[in-house]
Amino acid sequence: MGQSIAVMNTKGGVGKSTLVMALAETLSAYHGKTVLVIDSDSQTSISIMLMARERWEGLEQARRTLVDYLTNVVLAGTSPDWKSFVATGVSDVDDVDSVYLIPSHMELPLLEREISAKDRHAQLRRAIRALLQDAKRYFDVVLIDCPPGLSVLTETWLREADFYLPPTKPDYLAVRGLAVLGNFKDQHSGDGFAENIGVVVNLKDDSIASEEEWHARLAADPTNRVFSTAIPRRTYIQRAADFDPPTRSYAAKYPGDSGLAFRQVTQELLGRLAEARARPQAPTRAEPSRPEEAGSANPSPAATAPAGAPSAPSVRTGAGQAAAPAPASGATGPVLVERASPQRKTGVA
Repeated sequence: MGQSIAVMNTKGGVGKSTLVMALAETLSAYHGKTVLVIDSDSQTSISIMLMARERWEGLEQARRTLVDYLTNVVLAGTSPDWKSFVATGVSDVDDVDSVYLIPSHMELPLLEREISAKDRHAQLRRAIRALLQDAKRYFDVVLIDCPPGLSVLTETWLREADFYLPPTKPDYLAVRGLAVLGNFKDQHSGDGFAENIGVVVNLKDDSIASEEEWHARLAADPTNRVFSTAIPRRTYIQRAADFDPPTRSYAAKYPGDSGLAFRQVTQELLGRLAEARARPQAPTRAEPSRPEEAGSANPSPAATAPAGAPSAPSVRTGAGQAAAPAPASGATGPVLVERASPQRKTGVA
């Protein structure tokens, strides 16, 4: 089984999406890992970082986003195959061939409001649990790019993912945001919560004394599990966030000391994941409340998703009726091979 990581901080502006992109592309290019990125942020930053805007708009029109999947499962009670919502062939790095994406949609807050209004929190949690459990059969690492703040969906990821990774800038407000997340975990961990895989200090300027001080404070607290490498603030990394077709080399996208830092953080992350895997199996998490609702939110996905053959219609939040999705370029799901198979699983359908 693969491992899932929710990446979030309650404070925005800490370089979260850029870190998710760099981790995914480094895991693929340098370690041959198969990575699923789930964009759970209504800002859709990681979606636009990993594909051209026109392609993302095509997936949106074809109703092949995270919002459409959850609308089907949680609100409409249907059982679509999540793999038909996975975009293949993403990333503009020429030696990255094993990163996949479930894109987001800017209507995500509307979906969360409707889930709350209809009291479908238990169905949402069961849907997320089923998605992650099945995705880990196909992917080495599942990275969930969460928005800042503690929304309904973000809380669900934090409860159902194996780990959470909180990036932070070494400054007062970002560290306060990290503390809010820690307090939330301490107060609400009884119903299941992801394990802290470690804090990544991001966007650090070594020439600023206060940032060095904040970094030292974070590292002094062993509960933070601060990564040994900090990601430096460099203007050229802002360019990495712009999708640049057709392709570019990894070194061109992540040059200099920032590229080295991303590779070192990725290597350390893999070490921590391996250590976690070697530990005794943790007890199964408690089931969400309202077990009578499980049937509509826990589909039994097929082993593969035939390209161009979605198994269920998609509905738009608030539309009130099902609508058959229109075909769009790049909107079909990949034919994936389970991780237990010796076959390489990076082919694009």
